[in-house]
Amino acid sequence: MYFIDVQGTLISDVDKSPIEGSIEFISHLNSQNIPYMIVTNNTKKSSKDFYEYLLSIGFDFGFEKYLDPLMLLETKVDKKAVAAYGASEFLSTLESMNYTLDYENPKTVLVAIKEDFNSDEYAQMIDFLLSGASLVGMHETSIYAKNNKRYPGVGAILKLLEFATSVSYTVVGKPSVAFYSQGLKNLQEQNKNATYDSITMISDDVKGDLGGAKELGMKTIFVTSGKYKSEEEIVPLLEESLKPDLVYKNMQEIMEKL
Repeated sequence: MYFIDVQGTLISDVDKSPIEGSIEFISHLNSQNIPYMIVTNNTKKSSKDFYEYLLSIGFDFGFEKYLDPLMLLETKVDKKAVAAYGASEFLSTLESMNYTLDYENPKTVLVAIKEDFNSDEYAQMIDFLLSGASLVGMHETSIYAKNNKRYPGVGAILKLLEFATSVSYTVVGKPSVAFYSQGLKNLQEQNKNATYDSITMISDDVKGDLGGAKELGMKTIFVTSGKYKSEEEIVPLLEESLKPDLVYKNMQEIMEKL
């Protein structure tokens, strides 16, 4: 059984096209009736829109096998008085979900990803947090890859804000226990005997996605088709307990090992 990441794993960070072997891997799981969940940290598009995009580029799976942080957000963050930070698409998606954006007296500082955060935005976040707002991350990615550049991920930004203010944070998407628990619950609709130790998590985020999965007892496969150019860039620096079980170049290489 599998949990499978999307960005950098199934689709390219450069142009959002399918990575070699990714469509074939999902087709193989379908043909063999192997349970799986597509678990993505998508926040820019609505859940349905991003799911439909994946179908439009050749992937074939039902919406019941899809999970992203927006689908859990209402259980974690009140819709009133949210100071949200991220790409313009993320802010528009929040408004379509009837969240009230408030940059005067927010109850929650909600952080997603974009490549061009600036010092004034960080200063505003810090002021809100020191005034009593709670801090929530849409996910806890280590690195955000776009346009052949690598930026600090949401996880890195959350740690910056926590260090600056001593305000602890919660996470909606990967690798939060709540997110993986929902993924497991959904997977059990396909196989009632599913447990964390029966799941293999595949992702390009070895610190964020795979670290959290490993702590819950999942097996982990790190693919170097996304955030990192090679295993040597990051794996030797990890604590032994968080190192991935297997490392492959991409989904095609995994297919060849099946």
